[in-house]
Amino acid sequence: MGLLARIRKEWFIIGIVLVILSAKLQPSIGVKGGPLKPEVTIAYIAVSLIFFNSGLSLKTEELTSALLHVRLHLFVQCFTLIFFPLAIWLLLKVLALTAIDQWLLRGLQTVSCMPPPVSSAVILTKAVGGNEAAAIFNSAFGSFLGIVVTPLLLLLFLGSSSSVPFSSIFSQLFMTVVVPLILGQVCRRFLREFLERQKPPFGAISSAVLLMIIYTTFCETFSNPSIELDPTSLLLVGLIIFSIQISFMLLTFAFSTRPGSRFSPADTVAIMFCSTHKSLTLGIPMLKIVFEGYEQLSLISVPLLIYHPAQILLGSVLVPTIRSWMTSRQKSSLLLR
Repeated sequence: MGLLARIRKEWFIIGIVLVILSAKLQPSIGVKGGPLKPEVTIAYIAVSLIFFNSGLSLKTEELTSALLHVRLHLFVQCFTLIFFPLAIWLLLKVLALTAIDQWLLRGLQTVSCMPPPVSSAVILTKAVGGNEAAAIFNSAFGSFLGIVVTPLLLLLFLGSSSSVPFSSIFSQLFMTVVVPLILGQVCRRFLREFLERQKPPFGAISSAVLLMIIYTTFCETFSNPSIELDPTSLLLVGLIIFSIQISFMLLTFAFSTRPGSRFSPADTVAIMFCSTHKSLTLGIPMLKIVFEGYEQLSLISVPLLIYHPAQILLGSVLVPTIRSWMTSRQKSSLLLR
């Protein structure tokens, strides 16, 4: 693959690095009251645009075929929104005794509270040849569920800023998340044929808006001289994230392939990716709303910014291995018939 092709493929990861560097060089542009006016353009317009875009792109009409696979859906949603946050909460009780930056550890807890992503789990499940319909359903259903469950989990495990009352958080979530999402779905009903014919770049639009949110978040950080990012803590958190992803993928694999589980190899693939992947697209805007009053918002966001490329990188590396396992299991099951 040539350099330009690689840049086109990985433009979002490169974009994250560039916007963080830009924020470091000139933080005054993206701070509150600055030229970008993030208190309006980001808090309301950008966040609403991301969720309107999600509503417009979610193919809910394709989910009916996967709807009846209740055991699979129940396992994925319980693992990602109950077991995952609880396991990380227990892990952080141990990690709190170490010298790792406490705000980065809080960021790990926020990662655990996030719903599954709308795209990456589906793309990797499809690349392996797994149960794509189940992956689509759980990604879409998890996103809808996350609108209510994720803020509750964040408030339960971390509390919110004292300057933002509980009712204010949910009214803003309703106006900037729920309403745009519903509007997107309503528009999709009328524009379905046009959207399927033109295939707008929904993913690229959300990613570009997301870069703006990340930029303004880090502008706030770099404009505050009292906040410093410890390189050792950052490296340790990166290693912990990879360890969590590998451990949880192995755990979901072991559970879904145990005797009597009644999950097919294709189901196992969907379970592994959907249960362990977390949404950056939904996560960053929600953190922006729930932790609006925190000076350390960007430090809380860092683990999620690491988790997103890590899950795609790890998943991509494992695709050939998982595909060969699934193919051999399917062949052996055919021979036994």
